[in-house]
Amino acid sequence: MHEPIYLDHNASTPVLPEVAEAMRACLAAPFLNPASQHEFGRRARRALEDARERIAELLGARTGGSDPDRVIFTSGGTEANNLAVFGLAEAGDGRFNGPASRCGHVIVSAIEHPSVTAAADELARHGWRVDRLGVDLRGVLRVDPMAELLRPETRLVAAMLGQNETGVLQPVGKLAAICARQGVPLHTDAAQVVGKLPVDFRALGVSTLSVAAHKFHGPLGIGVLVVRHGVELRPRLFGGFQQAGVRPGTEPVALAAGMCRALELWHAEREDRASRLRRLRERFEQLIARGWPDAVVIGRDAPRLPHTSNIAFVGLDRQALFMAVDLAGVACSTGSACASGSSEPSPALAAMGCPPAVFGSALRFSLGATTTGEQVDEAARRILLCCNELGRKNRG
Repeated sequence: MHEPIYLDHNASTPVLPEVAEAMRACLAAPFLNPASQHEFGRRARRALEDARERIAELLGARTGGSDPDRVIFTSGGTEANNLAVFGLAEAGDGRFNGPASRCGHVIVSAIEHPSVTAAADELARHGWRVDRLGVDLRGVLRVDPMAELLRPETRLVAAMLGQNETGVLQPVGKLAAICARQGVPLHTDAAQVVGKLPVDFRALGVSTLSVAAHKFHGPLGIGVLVVRHGVELRPRLFGGFQQAGVRPGTEPVALAAGMCRALELWHAEREDRASRLRRLRERFEQLIARGWPDAVVIGRDAPRLPHTSNIAFVGLDRQALFMAVDLAGVACSTGSACASGSSEPSPALAAMGCPPAVFGSALRFSLGATTTGEQVDEAARRILLCCNELGRKNRG
């Protein structure tokens, strides 16, 4: 039986041993409810706030002075994105309380994660106007149309930092500068970039930035929304005073410690990790192209994340190939894990203008800190065996 090879790190990453140990130590202490006023609660609060401050520091948020930024713990990237989209949109118009209220205008990119696009669709269902910012053939967001799309009633712009399917990096800093001149907040989903490449929250100029710990070898169940000083958010949850009431609920100290440790590990190894992942990705793509000459690496001509490769195996059906590759012991994806149950073409690839032969045969492969060169070579070998077998069946 084949030893399984995991090439789906964009969906989730295995927890590193050092991260698991940091969480174990918290649970053993024990750090209990950080909102409690007794000694156990105070100890938990100190551990939580230490993790919060360190995460803020590593993400380039301001932690001191008269204008500190906020780091709000959430259950993950989806909640952080929803809090940003609804929180910024509704804060921009205090009259918004549901479908009967006066509605505004939001702009989201055509390549956003489902947790952003579905939130925008929900605003549209309540009467908000939603415009989409398109991409070029490389998958890079078009900056020039932004100024024309903005209007006095625009409450929010959402543009992700690194695309989760193609790995293409986006010009978020340029978009944020345009929005800032018009006084419009910009949210960026940085879930696929944090822990892979340096991210400087203040330098980007965005209003909010979302992160998910399980994308960089941290624990499942925790993320953060970084919020610039002075930016208002309307809460989505109610019933507690935690985190200034913006995201009430008991904060998970052990998960926060695990997230912090995972980010620290990446920071200590950031240059080596990025260069190693980039070498492995290029090696993988070269092996596939050599064995399947019709392969197309989507977004290849654009700046990309070092660990992500979206390859179209032109001439084959993506679902048939995915199932064959899975049976061969290689884990990959047909797109975003949050939309993996859908048989519809990828909205991101469609926005790029990819022809049906390309988006109908594309699989996403993503590497992580635990991926080895031997795994990359063996995965390419198995994938090409599947391609050749399916190709023979198609010709027969």
